[in-house]
Amino acid sequence: MKIGITGSNGFIGKNLQENLGRIEDIEIFTFTRSDSFADLEKLIESVDFIFHLAGINRPENTQEFYEGNQDLTQQIVDLTLKAGKRTPILISSSTQADRDNDYGKSKLGSEVALEAYAEKSGAPVYIYRLPNVFGKWSRPNYNTVIATWCHNITRDIPIEVNDESVELDLVYIDNVVEHFLRHLDDNRSNGAIYPEVHPVYKESLGGIRDLLVDFKESRKHLTTPPVGRGFPRALYATYLSFLPTDKFSYELEGYSDERGTFYEFLKTQDSGQFSISTSAPGITRGNHYHNTKNEKFLVIKGEASIKLRQIHGDEIIEYKVSDKKIEVVEMIPGYTHDITNTGDGEMILLLWANEIFDRNNPDTYFQEV
Repeated sequence: MKIGITGSNGFIGKNLQENLGRIEDIEIFTFTRSDSFADLEKLIESVDFIFHLAGINRPENTQEFYEGNQDLTQQIVDLTLKAGKRTPILISSSTQADRDNDYGKSKLGSEVALEAYAEKSGAPVYIYRLPNVFGKWSRPNYNTVIATWCHNITRDIPIEVNDESVELDLVYIDNVVEHFLRHLDDNRSNGAIYPEVHPVYKESLGGIRDLLVDFKESRKHLTTPPVGRGFPRALYATYLSFLPTDKFSYELEGYSDERGTFYEFLKTQDSGQFSISTSAPGITRGNHYHNTKNEKFLVIKGEASIKLRQIHGDEIIEYKVSDKKIEVVEMIPGYTHDITNTGDGEMILLLWANEIFDRNNPDTYFQEV
């Protein structure tokens, strides 16, 4: 299948191309602002489906709105009809198409041109009135406030929020592309429709700002917000995509003595924390128990003996572990436990605890195994 993309080097265009590039038997034809009318004509004559993503939203003068949105769309329609084709066309319009401003009017003009094309040719036309789209490869000071804030916050540039209560309707780029691609296999015969992208996130400016700041500060306090799903997941991916290349890494502060080292690595808001410790040969750590706290031990380098004893009993349970077998050992509440490096070299232990360490209430009590 041959796919044409106008605005292929833009935010949505780049993400769409990335997805299309992983589909077999897809050939992509692109059109950008630097290409000629002849290039556009060649694209239209060649392709089986057009994603019309090109447009102007921050021009130097208002006339550019109409030239880059309405007029370009009309050119695509005229060239397609001239070629005698009924190519399906999908356009990225805007929720501002029903507003009385030049940008909205130019987008509405594009929609009208495509509706007329659908009626005349019988071709399928998909008009997406998109709200604010955010995600990786967006441009600061151009696409969305999220792009601008991600760029500034990752570079220690101040941001301004005039009214924290203002809410935005937002859609994530991956969801946009997912909806777009569905139409490649659409069996609709003709007509123009106005599909919508879901989910739409309604978020306040103050809430977005606070979450972005929390992402940045998490490198210091090590507690990550819940970024596994929904809007925080999408926003965190967007935030990371704006990190300067010299800020991909960050150093942890740890503790070191003759026994080895200990580093807290990652803390969660409701599922505990991860830590890493190293131990020199022959060193034993632990000899304590917890009443409620529980832990998981995983030796990722070297070898060790892990011993546990129920604090009211005499039986010692021993697990001999090493990096030769990836094995997790649970530290059970009410069992005093220790771990000894039994190898000739450094032993590295990955630890998870179900709660963040609280110095005022550590739930840790000394008792030798």
